[in-house]
Amino acid sequence: MPTSTSEAVRVAVLADSDTRWKWGALTARRIAPSTSVELSGFLLRGRATPTARQLAEVGVRADALREVTGNEFLRTMKDEPYDIVVLALVGGAVQAMLHGLAALALPRRPVVVTGYVGVVYEKLSDGLLLRHGADVVLANSRHDADRFRAVYEGVGADASAVTEAALPFLGGEPYAPKDDRDTLVFAAQPSVPASRADRTYLLRRLVEHARLHPKREVLLKLRSKPGEHTTHIEELPYQKLADKLPGGLPPNFRLVYGHMGDVLDRTDLLVTVSSTAALESLHRRIPTAVLTDFGVREALGNHHFLGSGLMASWDQLDGGHRPTPDAEWLAGQGVAADGSYDSAFDEVRKRVAELLLVPSLPAPAPYYTPSTAPGYLPGILARHHLAPDGTPLPGSAVTTEVSGVRRVVREAVREVARGAYRHGVQRVAPVIRRMGEL
Repeated sequence: MPTSTSEAVRVAVLADSDTRWKWGALTARRIAPSTSVELSGFLLRGRATPTARQLAEVGVRADALREVTGNEFLRTMKDEPYDIVVLALVGGAVQAMLHGLAALALPRRPVVVTGYVGVVYEKLSDGLLLRHGADVVLANSRHDADRFRAVYEGVGADASAVTEAALPFLGGEPYAPKDDRDTLVFAAQPSVPASRADRTYLLRRLVEHARLHPKREVLLKLRSKPGEHTTHIEELPYQKLADKLPGGLPPNFRLVYGHMGDVLDRTDLLVTVSSTAALESLHRRIPTAVLTDFGVREALGNHHFLGSGLMASWDQLDGGHRPTPDAEWLAGQGVAADGSYDSAFDEVRKRVAELLLVPSLPAPAPYYTPSTAPGYLPGILARHHLAPDGTPLPGSAVTTEVSGVRRVVREAVREVARGAYRHGVQRVAPVIRRMGEL
């Protein structure tokens, strides 16, 4: 346990995608009550395990980084002392790790922190209750903190873990328009909208906007390349749709990758359906628009921006409209455009420091137990090879780490399996779905 702000705090981050790794690693550095952090990264093996390219694009480095199963991570927690563990995972995986940590019965366990990587617009109750049991459940805004506490209190669960902070990756210079620059950026999302027709429509409107404004640079900001997965599955990559677009692409239209912050450095209007990039843009006071072309619907997530003043359609944007954000709405969303971002993590840093001083924290006590959710919890734990009591299922024990040729072969087999899965998601599944619609 660190005893001063200069002593290194040992933090482990377990993440299951590139975006969650970014959130988890940056959160770890912001919440640690020390100027020195020893950061160990663990990537949960699965369909969305980030590639080397995705990790490089995220640009967040760790002192050590390796791929693990859930049981391998738990074994590491038993063998190696950590002060803080950040669970940057989907809700079910968080719940499994909480039960797994409880089953370890460590004499001194780490402080466990979890939260959300961005806008919480779906499965609010389900996701929150699956995260219950962590010492700290981070809320990215006052709006989220109020909602999170209401959910926990609504089922009679302890809500004291909910702690208001902000998204850890907000930053960059405030927006300053330039006479020689006019750039519109559309922040794409892997699963919103989902259908081929809707995604083709979006691409067509972007291209038409570029043709309508030939002196404006129009950029389609993509999260991943075909064959890669991120937090959500992308069945219909825009790259492939663009190849089939009639008439081709105009010279002032480009598909771009890279760090979102670097793209925002040259953005004069950010457009999205419901991406968290909108909050990054608003933090910098960049003009921002949330599309209404597909309606304002819970399934799209743009209902989160009700009252924001940001709603607009492509017809309005084509005509030169620039939304003006509502100041009261902004104040509740944690974008800290008022300059208060530097103090946004003070509360959680103080809370973590207090927990680190507790000689022996009690075992995590999630709301879901074999008694409160006997028809739900066992299935969640089994997906992560854990029994209902949080112990490893028979046959899922951690194997000895292999090296040399065996390791190369094993990694090659894993990549082939991932490639087959991605092929099924992006090629086979859409064909079957279309056949079913005939």
